Amino acid sequence: MGAKLASGGGRKGLQPNSEPNVIPFIDVLLVLLVIFMVTAPIPTVDIRVDLPPPNPVPIRLEGLNPTIVGIRETPQGMVIYVDEETVPLAEIGDATLTHAIRNNPALDVEDIYAEARVFVRADQSTAYANVVNVMSRLQEEGFAKVGIFAELASEG
Repeated sequence: MGAKLASGGGRKGLQPNSEPNVIPFIDVLLVLLVIFMVTAPIPTVDIRVDLPPPNPVPIRLEGLNPTIVGIRETPQGMVIYVDEETVPLAEIGDATLTHAIRNNPALDVEDIYAEARVFVRADQSTAYANVVNVMSRLQEEGFAKVGIFAELASEG
């Protein structure tokens, strides 16, 4: 019963290991990752976007004639046209209303703001901020159906 092991306890054959033990480090990182994933706030977006259908369907205006508001960049600055009549930005609401009444005689004057279609048209060289500025000005004036007039690349 008192036999000794030939290796002397098994400690003399092993060399010291200088490599760090990374398994606890990886375990801690995974736990932190799970904690951050669970406690992170879920992003919520309050902007409603009406996307067009996947295959564009031509708009049927059914007797309504749209009013076209054009924007062009010139060396002197931005020029705005309502049905090819030059209008300053400050008077765009009144000019658009006048042209919308003329273009849609079937509508009552009270229904023009809600039913008349206004399309904004601009060249590719026109700054996007100018287009948005004109569209927001028209919506502030009360026009409910303001859209962008687009052409196919083959039409241009």
